[in-house]
Amino acid sequence: MTFTIKLTGVIVTVLLVMGTVLAFKKTSAYQHGYPGTAMDLVQSDAELAEKLKANTVPAALPQVPAGGPLSVDTYQNVQVLGHLSVAEFGRTMAAMTTWVSPQQGCAYCHNVANMASDEVYAKVVARRMLQMTMHINQDWQQHVKGTGVTCYTCHRGNPVPAYVWFNGPSEDPTARPMMQGKAYQNGAAQDVGLASLPSNVFETFLAGNASIRVQGNAPLPSETNNRHSIKQTEWTYGLMMHMSNSLGVNCTYCHNTRSMGEWETSPPQRTTAWYGIRMVRDLNNQYLTPLTDVFPAYRKGPHGDAPKLNCATCHNNAYKPLLGVSMLKDYTVLAEAKPQPAKTPVEPPPAEGAAPTEGAAPTPAPDAPAPAPAQ
Repeated sequence: MTFTIKLTGVIVTVLLVMGTVLAFKKTSAYQHGYPGTAMDLVQSDAELAEKLKANTVPAALPQVPAGGPLSVDTYQNVQVLGHLSVAEFGRTMAAMTTWVSPQQGCAYCHNVANMASDEVYAKVVARRMLQMTMHINQDWQQHVKGTGVTCYTCHRGNPVPAYVWFNGPSEDPTARPMMQGKAYQNGAAQDVGLASLPSNVFETFLAGNASIRVQGNAPLPSETNNRHSIKQTEWTYGLMMHMSNSLGVNCTYCHNTRSMGEWETSPPQRTTAWYGIRMVRDLNNQYLTPLTDVFPAYRKGPHGDAPKLNCATCHNNAYKPLLGVSMLKDYTVLAEAKPQPAKTPVEPPPAEGAAPTEGAAPTPAPDAPAPAPAQ
């Protein structure tokens, strides 16, 4: 009996050790914080493989020779890329088609019978999104660094990015008189990781300008109008849950959890995220919300608002969009906005019988023989 118990104990111990070893082989850990702070990111190898598959970058289109006529002189109604040559303009349009509408083709944005027309709403939106992409790469390098973004960063071959958001319903206390309103909570919203946290964090922080920091400078609300409270903390926690899920990381990717609010011991990623929040606010308020009247009803949210961005729109559950691979180096035309040249005026042909312009070869009379070729 004693032998059987000992043998069972040995078998269980061996199985536990083997299970631990196998589990260890299936995970990878990366240190992001200072040594000794246990600020590690642990992910399974299967999860990493799935992320790698989901963030594969398409091959860049072949480069085109420099020079040639400008697109603004060749095409009509070119407002953003008029400084590009015809060849580079065509390459950029072909790339955008593969990034955004590979199934629909050019017809997703254009009336193919009149390419200059703005009658298709998607063309007006795409023009503004081009300007937004250049604005990100030029003016938000504190967040995107030198890696930059392209249309593919968000769209991934889809006309509408997989992760966009719309305004949620407003709270109506009269609809639930016994509950006096839910304060947007206890609904297990997907946006906040199915937690019972306020679900309107995007409107509050990524469109609105509400303060995210919840550590007050006074112990009581009555002192210095201190509004920091546990209730306000729940909104911030909801935003942090969204950011964690969007990047596929835990809290220690940006914070030293010994002191969440202390900047001095936080890794650099926290500063990058700080700029990222403000960048998303800027894009939603300056580029997407103003397009509300351009979008057709079927592209708007249930309350008639335009689709907007959040962290997941670019990151797609990766700590860096496309795992940090830069597509901008192959499409430098998107790196910054350039002044648009005026269309080169075309001189009309001289009227019949008019004197030739200075420097022009004389036009032979109709009955005169053509001049002999130069020897």
